[in-house]
Amino acid sequence: MDIGVFIPIGNNGWLISKNSPQYKPSFDLNKEIVLKAEHYGLDFALSMIKLRGFGGETEFWDYNLESFTLMAGLAAVTSKIQLYATAATLVLPPAIMARMAATIDSISHGRFGVNLVTGWQRPEYSQMGMWPGDEFFGNRYEYLEEYITVVKELWETGKSDFKGEHFQMDDCCMLPKPEGKIPLICAGQSAAGMGFSAKHADYNFCFGKGLNTPTAFAPTAERLIAAADKEQRTVTSAVLIMIIADETDEKAMAKWEHYKAGKDQAALDWMSQQGAADKKSGKDTNVRDMTDPTSAVNLNMGTLVGSYASVAAMLDEIDTVPGCEGVLLTFDDFIQGMDDFGNKIQPLMKSRQHLYDASGAA
Repeated sequence: MDIGVFIPIGNNGWLISKNSPQYKPSFDLNKEIVLKAEHYGLDFALSMIKLRGFGGETEFWDYNLESFTLMAGLAAVTSKIQLYATAATLVLPPAIMARMAATIDSISHGRFGVNLVTGWQRPEYSQMGMWPGDEFFGNRYEYLEEYITVVKELWETGKSDFKGEHFQMDDCCMLPKPEGKIPLICAGQSAAGMGFSAKHADYNFCFGKGLNTPTAFAPTAERLIAAADKEQRTVTSAVLIMIIADETDEKAMAKWEHYKAGKDQAALDWMSQQGAADKKSGKDTNVRDMTDPTSAVNLNMGTLVGSYASVAAMLDEIDTVPGCEGVLLTFDDFIQGMDDFGNKIQPLMKSRQHLYDASGAA
């Protein structure tokens, strides 16, 4: 099973709490995390894109780096780990994104991939005068279909004359082409989003569910298998999980309860309001249900709370889900979390024993 880290490109990571670690994003912070990930044998690192935060007392995600330029810098200081940047396709024309990706592919010597997002939070784009109108909620995947068609033509042939509703290429040229195939990932959860992933993506991220229920996402992975079968393709799932670990189950749970007690309600309310603005296509991509008061503090992502041994066992359970090929990890404290994972959790995982020789050394 592949393991990746969802690096904290936005302030405070994925905990919307006044009681969680408070920090601003920086290149140095993310470099330290990704170098640790590479050292411990993790397979990939992914950065999101967020152009406007949720405010509140913690100014949640009001501070954000840009994904492609961050990953270009990380490509230059790493040597093994696969790197993924996220393309905000509404504001990044396909020919420009294709060229940026080819450039980072060159920097990384073939270790770069792209995560495609359609955009769901209207103020991210309206603040720049770039929101196309609320009809976009209903046709976002038609837009993305044209977008990736142009990108693939440029990557594969160096040229595109695509003519569509959203994009009109006129002898568009892009050289040099990437050294090899640039993998694509998405996070489609709706029928339209999952259909797009089944047709175009190499992997599809899905959200874990609940507290200490590691296999609860299995029906989502099953839906992807069915969608990919219709396209006669194989597309696997990777599940998003937060780890909160400590020496004992009780100590880890105490941290989780402390984070929940400090939830930033104003920031949570902002996110709920933006998700509710999509009236045409329902829940999709990054829209999260904030109605569950027990775990809204971390966007209701699947959460594994426990001792290092307990977390290792639950991660191994994820490896039993058909169609799941990987886990994308977040932590409450990323620096400490990476070290705890590398030194205390991963060595206990049956699904990661391929990283260790007979002596137990990584």
